[in-house]
Amino acid sequence: MLTRRSFAGASAGLLFAPGAFAEPLGDISGDIAILRDAYETLHPGLYRYNTPHDMSARFDALARAWSRPQTRGEAYLSLSRFLATIKCGHTYANFYNQSEQVQGELFDAQRLLPFHFAWIDDRMVVLRTQSSDPRLGHGAEILSIDGRSTRGILRALMPYARADGSNDDKRRALLEVRGYDRYETFDVFYSLQFRPGASVRLRARPSNSERTETFDAATIGLATRRSLLVADPDGNAAVWTLAFPRPQTARLTMPTWALYNSEWNWRAFLDQSFAEIAARNATKLIIDIRGNEGGDDCGDLIAARLTDTPIAREGYARRTRYRQTPERLDQYLDTWDRSFRDWGDDATVREDGFYDLRGETDADQIEPLGPRFRGAVDVLIDSQNSSATFQFASCIKNNRLGRLIGAPTGGSQRGINGGAFFFLRLPASGLEADVPLIGRFPMTPKPDAGLLPDVAIALTREDIANGRDATLEFALS
Repeated sequence: MLTRRSFAGASAGLLFAPGAFAEPLGDISGDIAILRDAYETLHPGLYRYNTPHDMSARFDALARAWSRPQTRGEAYLSLSRFLATIKCGHTYANFYNQSEQVQGELFDAQRLLPFHFAWIDDRMVVLRTQSSDPRLGHGAEILSIDGRSTRGILRALMPYARADGSNDDKRRALLEVRGYDRYETFDVFYSLQFRPGASVRLRARPSNSERTETFDAATIGLATRRSLLVADPDGNAAVWTLAFPRPQTARLTMPTWALYNSEWNWRAFLDQSFAEIAARNATKLIIDIRGNEGGDDCGDLIAARLTDTPIAREGYARRTRYRQTPERLDQYLDTWDRSFRDWGDDATVREDGFYDLRGETDADQIEPLGPRFRGAVDVLIDSQNSSATFQFASCIKNNRLGRLIGAPTGGSQRGINGGAFFFLRLPASGLEADVPLIGRFPMTPKPDAGLLPDVAIALTREDIANGRDATLEFALS
């Protein structure tokens, strides 16, 4: 189940605002006819949360907007806002699938806020600073930026954030800056919308204080932002860690499962880790997937070691909207697997306009795998978990393999779209939009919501200021 990144973004760059010197594109409304055709023909979740009438009206409005002269940055914003209305966490103008020219023009020249932060009850709280100003220490609350309230900034950016269904917790989580991605969602849309300069004027409450101060802070470039990446899964370096914070307690930390470009043997790492867990006679396993949106189905090989009997997969039907792509669209569709263009006998036509898609031979269940771990299991979760990690959390919860601790997940129990993708190349604008191809639909009615933890633990400003990880502390206790 693919997620944020399909290809890695490129280098940091210049010191001017993104798109600042771009020429207007002119009439690019022909791209919207291609977009409409591709999404109406191929996208399995286009009408999961919207009616055909609603989507048709939005396509028409976007076509009118794109008939007027505008910069590529303005086109990117309107396209992103449109795609977000589909309410699919895998449908967006993917930062990493844009051309090098578009990345350089729109993203690489960004001027960025000099800190990582979280949203706590719509309040922007600094997690980690990239500034020398002591007033921006962890736990500081930012009240306004260049005269705009941070609550207002969050409201302005929420319509651009992708998420499944009504899961605003996921949208808010994407609009945090935590060092999870080479391009941060907040950085991209804040920069395109508000164009910060070499410095920003901040009104803030310093850490462990309620007094308010106003001061200027220098912005930073992309290279500086990326110097604090939590994990960069390109190359062959290990991405996960196994530690033993207590003699018989193991902690497996997995900040990403997006390992498509990695040469690192993660399967061998899991084999070695569970062998070491067994050798140390561990009685407690903490699996930390906070911040992990998903990627490969790595969780299957963990769940397989937590059971003596096969685990049946959840009752979700896999469906597509097509059996074979129409020739008129093929020139615009890029992907890594030609089989996505023709499902052949794997797709069985239905009466409702969908095709039932036969899965892989081992897709019906997860087979047990040794060495078996028989101790207590806690899985630390948050609202970033929305794709493969959402499915893993659901497997843990539904099969009573352990406890979920932390914040509600992203994703939606009504099903998500993904598993296979086309990268739709729009020729006039030069922009790309992801098209997920496989929709998962529940066999029985499900709520339009993520998964609730068994033990809910909220992040607080006080915990941040004091360097306390309350979720991990609870699991260790």
